Amino acid sequence: MNEIIKQVTDNIVVRSKETRALYLSRIQDAKSQGVNRQRLGCSNLAHTMAPMDSEEKSALSQMQKPHIGIVTAYNDMLSAHEPFKLYPPLIKRALHELGATCQVAGGVPAMCDGVTQSQPGMELSLFSRDTIAMGTAIGLSHNVFDGAMYLGVCDKIVPGLLIGALAFGHLPGIFVPAGPMPSGISNAKKAKIRQEYAQGKVSKESLLQAEAASYHSSGTCTFYGTANSNQMLLEMMGLQLPNSSFVNTNTPLREALTEEAAKRIVAMTQSMGTYKPLADIVDERSFVNAIIGLMATGGSSNHTIHLIAMAGACGIVLNWDDFDHLSKVIPLLCRMYPNGEADVNAFREAGGMSVVIAQLLNAGLVHADVETVMGRGLEHYVVEPQLQGGGVHFEQGFKSSLDEDVIASASHPFNAEGGLKLLEGNIGRSVIKTSALKKEQLFIEAPAMVFETQEALQSAFKEGKLERDFVAVVRYQGPKANGMPELHGLMPPLGVLQDRGFKVAIVTDGRMSGASGKVPSAIHMTPEAISGGILAKIEDGDMIRFDVQSGVVELMVEDAVIAARIIAAATLEANRHGFGRELFVSMRESVGSAEEGASIFDLAGRERA
Repeated sequence: MNEIIKQVTDNIVVRSKETRALYLSRIQDAKSQGVNRQRLGCSNLAHTMAPMDSEEKSALSQMQKPHIGIVTAYNDMLSAHEPFKLYPPLIKRALHELGATCQVAGGVPAMCDGVTQSQPGMELSLFSRDTIAMGTAIGLSHNVFDGAMYLGVCDKIVPGLLIGALAFGHLPGIFVPAGPMPSGISNAKKAKIRQEYAQGKVSKESLLQAEAASYHSSGTCTFYGTANSNQMLLEMMGLQLPNSSFVNTNTPLREALTEEAAKRIVAMTQSMGTYKPLADIVDERSFVNAIIGLMATGGSSNHTIHLIAMAGACGIVLNWDDFDHLSKVIPLLCRMYPNGEADVNAFREAGGMSVVIAQLLNAGLVHADVETVMGRGLEHYVVEPQLQGGGVHFEQGFKSSLDEDVIASASHPFNAEGGLKLLEGNIGRSVIKTSALKKEQLFIEAPAMVFETQEALQSAFKEGKLERDFVAVVRYQGPKANGMPELHGLMPPLGVLQDRGFKVAIVTDGRMSGASGKVPSAIHMTPEAISGGILAKIEDGDMIRFDVQSGVVELMVEDAVIAARIIAAATLEANRHGFGRELFVSMRESVGSAEEGASIFDLAGRERA
């Protein structure tokens, strides 16, 4: 196996020794107390059984067959989550055939970043992740379940569900996706029309028609953003059925996979004699494999935050150096929008996760000997699910790409390095998504133009003030300032300027959408401006060096001059109320930095510095 991967893993193990031991000790204590309803009093159990029919009550009270909880992020506003309305009865039917019972333990909120993008509600988006984690814990707190199934797909939902699930790591768990929608108009064409609208070349009606032709049915959006990166990560971590993420929604195979997931969770329960709790699957190697998958596929930059928070929930301490070191040895194997023209449906047709995992295994670039819901060994994920006799049969999957324009081989990758990189300098530490950048965009030295809202930058574009080379400094967008909203609304105007031949880049303590990547963007800058970061001292006209290959983003101003400057005052009063933002004051006050996972939770009991 690759020596750098082994070294990064060893570093994580050493760094996490105390917090990991504390987490595992707590899980062991939970295991020793029992993982099912046997310890409940009669009144407790009666409340549990009250809404059930007589057959279910009999099965539950006999204590011999497992009782499974469902935590669902269903709503019919998210296209990716709308199919989940059918899942509870489908799962209950599948479990009934096995003599098991099932209840919906709870529902968690699931907001759509596509709806809230560039809107005030986006300032609640990142905080929704930890809210989902708490909602998951509330649902499972009834202590009547022998295992749990987690229904979620999109951006903050899967990370939140996993954080909550890890708090109940003594329970077996499996994640169940809904699958992508069929392909609509190409993502590249949609992006082109967005840029034309930003220039006033097409009407709002034409833009809406294009957007609606792209987002046109139930299912996950087809570009490779955070939602689809979530699904990839779950397979890399062995928490989802193999090569199942990108099977289209509302198809016979999708339904059969959901039934198979129900059968799988029953098989992992203690009452079936093959007890496999979540905490026995997820370890340091699982998270290293997740990062490797992120690099190999050119996944969402949001996971440089979410993976850290998810790992912290089970006492594993990740940092951006881990991502950077792994990126240097993991080749980029995939071209999906925004890194290419293909969408996730084309990715599946090219062999999907079976090919990616096979290529990584063959090259010694992933931990193979890991535990999964399918058994020990990541080779269980080099398969293709097929319908057979009304159920799912996993056949040998493709090990080589069926379309080398979409999935490359490890020996002839699209790029020798992964799709993310750490940038450091006197401004702080940040990350950049590099997989969609061209070579000429990897070095920029230009004057700063400072903005404190994305609306201010958009207004400057419309007024013709940005026709030049510059580095946009968009500050007071970090988690403590305003919840760290995505700044995806900056992409159309900056993309237009880049296409006109200007060298442009962004430095910000905010986030970018998982679908971003065309414009060089040093994002998640830490420390953020409101915490006294150097971002708060940058002035218009200051030269900034943006050197991706060297991993440097630097304010080219003398240290003494920077030290003498007064921190620019933040004008954030308007971000403190409206759209529910006043309810999240305590989260803004207690949230950690982006490199700590931008979480309100500590790491397995370790006090945050």
